[in-house]
Amino acid sequence: MYLSAGIILGVMVVIYIIALRFKLSTELAMLASALAGAIAAGHWLPVRHVAEGAVTYLDINLIFICATLFMNILKESGGIAFVVRSILKGFHRSRVLLLILLTLLLLVPGALTGAGSVTVLITGSLVAVVLTYMGITRIRTAAIIFLCAGLSAAAPPVNLWAMMSAAGVNMPYVGFFMPLLIPCVLGALFTMFFLGWKGTRIDVEQAFSELPVPPQRMNWWRIVIPFVVFFGLMFMGRKWPHDTPVVGLPLMFLLAAAAAWLLSPVKLNLFRISSDTIKQLLPLIGTLTCAGILVQIMTLTGVRGLLAITFITLPVWLVIGSLFLFLPITESVLMYGSAAVFGVPLVLLFNSMGMNPIIALAGITVIWPLGDALPPTAIIGRLTLEVTGTRESYGLFLKQCIVPAIFIMVIGTLMVLFSKDLGFLTGL
Repeated sequence: MYLSAGIILGVMVVIYIIALRFKLSTELAMLASALAGAIAAGHWLPVRHVAEGAVTYLDINLIFICATLFMNILKESGGIAFVVRSILKGFHRSRVLLLILLTLLLLVPGALTGAGSVTVLITGSLVAVVLTYMGITRIRTAAIIFLCAGLSAAAPPVNLWAMMSAAGVNMPYVGFFMPLLIPCVLGALFTMFFLGWKGTRIDVEQAFSELPVPPQRMNWWRIVIPFVVFFGLMFMGRKWPHDTPVVGLPLMFLLAAAAAWLLSPVKLNLFRISSDTIKQLLPLIGTLTCAGILVQIMTLTGVRGLLAITFITLPVWLVIGSLFLFLPITESVLMYGSAAVFGVPLVLLFNSMGMNPIIALAGITVIWPLGDALPPTAIIGRLTLEVTGTRESYGLFLKQCIVPAIFIMVIGTLMVLFSKDLGFLTGL
């Protein structure tokens, strides 16, 4: 049994590597690997399992789409530009407050959508302008935006790695808010101040000249009310769970998007924004779909069970001691699929050791996004350089990320080690 599953795993790994060598996308490489594993196991083309795997993460894809639509409507209405200009105008004299507010601004889009790329595309370019005129070099600006974007994807309420791992072990996605919020905010603030503290006095006029001008009728109420709708629905569901209809995150984001569209001071082309949203998210949707197929085939062929047993039987010191290296590497190869493949056995291992699985899972999901800057994929890392207009080498960009990345890794590892002591966070 172990030998046959091991052979199938070997076939899947070899086909995946060959697919990448032939310049296929990560999504197609995962699909080819899954089909090769099915053929090696004698199942040929298991259409039913492929179909079931393709819709495994349909609910998460819906969250992605609806949340990103909300943020894009807010951006197109001029809300994001209004917030950036307001922060710059009100706090340009205090570097500390300005850096803190810019950090929070970078955390919001990814936290609501679960995608760091959304943070880079929606607020990254605007924040980059402000940071550049604060005397921060473009390469450091790119490092700040990438690391904060990664942490925003791990921040609550939507953490895709935690959702996929929890779904794999039938664990409710509940109690993750504070265990995710605290390390993400700490890591983002450390990144911002470590890389952005040294600089010059900001040239406000020059910065304003490059920032887009929001519509004249835009104000704080038009921005705040959609968020009140979203968080109000979330609060009602948690405060009165038995008296409130189950709305679900996708519908919450759609209602917030509707509020933002209705309150927009300018007329918006909803069809165009929706179309652009789908085009923007197509790579992520494809990744999740192919990851679902891969996990389904791995379950069918016994490979998933082999990985789970292997992880559980490994020495504890080896697993925890290698998290800082293992997690980013798996993310760089499989992207979000790494949570589906390796997150489940890790949760089972933590649970069998008597750790708090929620805290431990939150800890490793803080580390996972760092792999989005590593080859062969490095999609978000390269996207960040493109959005910020950075012309320096990619190696220099990675060098700027090292110290904040180590700080984030330490936080994540400590959360795993002391998960039992930090269990009180799940009730906050």
